[in-house]
Amino acid sequence: MSETSFAAPQSQSLNPSDATQTRVLSRSLFWRWGAGPAWLLAALVTWKWPDADDFPATNQFAALLSAVGLFLIVLAAIGRLQNRAPWALVLGLGLGVWETVQAKLLLLPRPFFGTPQDLLDVFLTDWKRLGDSLFHSLLLLAGGYVSGSILGIIVGVALGRSHHIRYWVRPIMRVIGPLPPVALLPLAFVVIPSTRLAGEALMALAAGFPVAVLTWSGVSAVDPAYYDVARTMGARNRFLVLRVALPAATPQIFVGLFMGLGASFAMLVVAEMLGVKSGLGFYMQWAQGWAAYPNMYAALCVMSLMCTTLMTLLFKVRDHLLKWQKDGLKW
Repeated sequence: MSETSFAAPQSQSLNPSDATQTRVLSRSLFWRWGAGPAWLLAALVTWKWPDADDFPATNQFAALLSAVGLFLIVLAAIGRLQNRAPWALVLGLGLGVWETVQAKLLLLPRPFFGTPQDLLDVFLTDWKRLGDSLFHSLLLLAGGYVSGSILGIIVGVALGRSHHIRYWVRPIMRVIGPLPPVALLPLAFVVIPSTRLAGEALMALAAGFPVAVLTWSGVSAVDPAYYDVARTMGARNRFLVLRVALPAATPQIFVGLFMGLGASFAMLVVAEMLGVKSGLGFYMQWAQGWAAYPNMYAALCVMSLMCTTLMTLLFKVRDHLLKWQKDGLKW
């Protein structure tokens, strides 16, 4: 047999790069087209398998799972389900496992561990109280975080621009700044007559310290040549602050804003649990006192959504103002 007769099948074999691309494509198709059926399977388990106890909203939960599953199949068909497909599949399977373990088999102790339909029932029946708690938490957070951030930027600029202010303010910041705001909560409730104002003041402290330190760092790091060029062109001190120092320090300021926002979230929950008689933290405390654990988990879900939404908005603002910054952290 001639050598050419053996060459043909060898030339038809896949090279390593083609085999890798084939595996990647197969995996992508699996994630994309498996997400919807995973949710439909969870819906089938919820609907057909009898509950181990009298749980509310089982049919509504099965309908919700079915609707999400069909929606994911439509997204897969039109090619809109790409990067989020693995998460969608794992989430659907996770809900199905949770439903099986707790609603169908009762393997976890109640009432500490509820079922998915318990959580859904809270959103269906107690959404007004959850919405009101969310509104009050946002108001309290806005009052403390916004005021603390503005004050932190002002203090940071002053520290970076003035030696005299730095001499008097720096020791105070070194003594008070590192203290956890939670440790000052009893003192704040005694000194400030309103628990709401006390919570806002402590959130302002939690947000203001990192913003002030990072703003100070950013302003101090500005190249002195920028100030010299601006002064040569007749710029006054106000122009140097607003048009030279602050724009140059903006990346550092946003780092402080992110740190301050996280610290404000923690202070918000503590203040609402211990003193402020409104908000999601107070709602969680009330639910825990009445052993209404599904309500507590629902408040945690709402709180998580609130925090991640605010963090995402802050990232959007940063990306808009810092368009020139390449390869920045994405949220």
